[in-house]
Amino acid sequence: MLTAVQVAVVAATAAFVAVAGVAVYVMLKAARLMSQTSATVAALRERGDLLIDRANAAIDRADEQIARTETVTASMAGVGDAMTELGGHLAALAPTPAADAEAHGGPLTWAAAVVYGVRWALGIRWAASTAGQREPGRPGGRAGSWRARQAPARQAPARQANSRPANSRPAPGREGGRGAALTGRGNGTTR
Repeated sequence: MLTAVQVAVVAATAAFVAVAGVAVYVMLKAARLMSQTSATVAALRERGDLLIDRANAAIDRADEQIARTETVTASMAGVGDAMTELGGHLAALAPTPAADAEAHGGPLTWAAAVVYGVRWALGIRWAASTAGQREPGRPGGRAGSWRARQAPARQAPARQANSRPANSRPAPGREGGRGAALTGRGNGTTR
């Protein structure tokens, strides 16, 4: 049988082998962790470099924009100076109008006001005089109007959805009128 010394040597050898195996396992894991860490650090460095390059490009673009803005600002200052100089030339060529002419308006202002008033009054008078001459069946027409008494046998044609009374005109540039917007037709063409 084994003596106590031999048993102690076998136990110490087994314990040493177990501790050495655990140490080797821990070292292998540590080596794998170190290689993964170094790979991660290298990737972070590359990303950091890329990020720094992008930041530098953005800063360069911002510097270009600032330079353009300064150029525009300098140009605007030059335009302001030119406008001031032009104002001085205009003041020298055409003196300012008298104070009471500015307060009450000149003859051109008075003439424009009179023409506007006369046109407005004539428009109201024309609308009032033609209001009773519309045919029956039309909007605003009266059954006992002069036209209805003169031609009782004549029937008013049915109005189409986008037609206008004979005495109205479309606004300039609006030849199609509202009907064109509602029906999808403009200037006689189908869209």
